[in-house]
Amino acid sequence: MLRDADIREPLFTYLEQRYEKVRFLEEKVTGRARADIVMILPDRVVGIEIKSDADRYTRLPAQVRAYDRFYDENFLVVGSTHAQHAAEHVPAYWGILSVELIKETVDFRWVREAKPNPKAKLKNKMGLLWRSELAHIQALNHLPKYRNKSKAFVIEKLLAKVPAELLQEQISTELFERDYTQYEQ
Repeated sequence: MLRDADIREPLFTYLEQRYEKVRFLEEKVTGRARADIVMILPDRVVGIEIKSDADRYTRLPAQVRAYDRFYDENFLVVGSTHAQHAAEHVPAYWGILSVELIKETVDFRWVREAKPNPKAKLKNKMGLLWRSELAHIQALNHLPKYRNKSKAFVIEKLLAKVPAELLQEQISTELFERDYTQYEQ
């Protein structure tokens, strides 16, 4: 029986091979839930929820609602015991990746590919950024600094002044470049 801890490292390796340029954030607070993994890709941010063979679906409905507010795509990674019924627990646009142990090797199989999340809000995704990252996006787009304004004010200005497609790329770039040593200081 695979547990969450048995799945994570092999999952990172699998996704790095599949997507090449990728960054992972673990245990990211997402609204009122905590995303197991947030995967940053050059053009999108993906929420990943893990339900190992040892897990139950009790919190999943609330997690789905939270993930859907923030991420461009979402998928559920499930132990093989959950693979047959996982689709009953997530929307049709969520991807499902099954994981099982075959001859001492953790193996992944796509049950369903993820589709774009129709409920994602760019404003919510921008809320994942630190104030310094938002300031960098302001500078890239030649906008005033708004030093004495709130983070919410800055987000509204960016949404009004910068094309959404460009913001999507800039958000991914900021999350790729994020320096956690700044956070510790």
